[in-house]
Amino acid sequence: MHDAQTEGVKTLLGEPKKAILKLAIPMIAALLIQTLYNLVDALWVSGLGADALAAVGFVFPFFMIIMALGTGIGMGAGSAISRRIGAKDKVGADKVAAHAIILLLITTILFSIPFLIFSQPLFKIIGAGPTLPLTISYAEVIFLGAGVILFSNIANAILRGEGDAKRSMYALAVGSVLNIILDPIFIYTFDLGVAGAAWATIISFSISSILLANWLFFKKNTFVHFSFKGFHFDRLILSDIFGVGIPASVSQLSMSLSMLIINFLIVFITNGSTDGVAIYSTGWRVAMIAVLPVMGIATAVISVSGAAYGAKAYEKVNISHMYSIKIGFIFELFIASIIFIFAPQIASVFTRTAEAAHLAEGLTVFLRIMSIYYPSISLGMLSSSLFQGVGKGINAFIATVLRTLVFTMLFILVFAITLNGGLLGIWWGIVVANLISSVIVFIWVRVYVKQLMRTTVHLTVG
Repeated sequence: MHDAQTEGVKTLLGEPKKAILKLAIPMIAALLIQTLYNLVDALWVSGLGADALAAVGFVFPFFMIIMALGTGIGMGAGSAISRRIGAKDKVGADKVAAHAIILLLITTILFSIPFLIFSQPLFKIIGAGPTLPLTISYAEVIFLGAGVILFSNIANAILRGEGDAKRSMYALAVGSVLNIILDPIFIYTFDLGVAGAAWATIISFSISSILLANWLFFKKNTFVHFSFKGFHFDRLILSDIFGVGIPASVSQLSMSLSMLIINFLIVFITNGSTDGVAIYSTGWRVAMIAVLPVMGIATAVISVSGAAYGAKAYEKVNISHMYSIKIGFIFELFIASIIFIFAPQIASVFTRTAEAAHLAEGLTVFLRIMSIYYPSISLGMLSSSLFQGVGKGINAFIATVLRTLVFTMLFILVFAITLNGGLLGIWWGIVVANLISSVIVFIWVRVYVKQLMRTTVHLTVG
């Protein structure tokens, strides 16, 4: 039947602890494979030398912009879908999904064309310098394929919004494994160099998108169904998607902006050297593995808390928050310890060539400093995810901007410039900013959840 509950929907509406684990584990597995691809990608690119690593580093913030736009629309749609599922509004959930696809098409056009036209002057301005030809060759392919990157993010978010984490995992895994296979072929066999890494990425996203499109539009065995006949924008649905999606996109864009500023500051502090950018962009890939479990749990928190909020089951909202933070903290404490101990060995993997060998010591230091804040990240990220799940996107946005732009830039300026700490000052500034902002947003969410709980008590008494 059209209105029949899928297994994913039953999971969303069930016991929150079980739901978080059931949704988080497939996502952690998918993200692990996806992050493994990122590391393998950096590994193959590192064989081309430090300039190639730096070129990828200069483009990476723009890749994050594409991901931010897709994540924003997807997160807004996923949150709106899960809340409508909680409220038993099937028709509303279908309309949200259709809106997300139309917004995807508009965003692709608005992003790809300007960035393709102005890529060269753009990268000149941000200091690509001697790596400019390599940077442009990588960037143009990524900008050309922005549409499939956006679709993959949005389609996966729609599946997660209805509690279907397994198929989301399959799509992410297929794309990532394919990318790992294609990287050496395009980079070395086809002799495309750093541009080959970009082509491998776009082709892999395209295959993943075909898989997702088959489930959503052709098999039609998802909970939400798409109908574009006579489509017109619904102001309330747009408001609901954008209420979470725009803050989520801007939050990720602020992370990209933060990375751009950090790249600029690294070049400035090191008198024009791009080695620091290579260390930062490569080390940050390792950092993405460290926060992987929390990212997987965060996707579950958005869906579970959204469905609980839609059903006005505020005790479930409370349980999903505290339980997710507990398991996230345990994961991160273990991972931080492993990275701190084995930092030299991890660094050696990315600096095995003669051209990149001089980066080894600096990369080891970066990895060890970053590992200090990993356990606390569950406080901040999972608290922001709860805000997104219940539709309070602006709260999550404020928390992210506080971390990425306000605190990060403030402490980098203090440690790196005022205290003359150089690159080490930049690394410590990032750590301190993350620690402080995570505690602040956690306290903020606890106050909000307690207010929800009091509302339930008052309604019951009334």
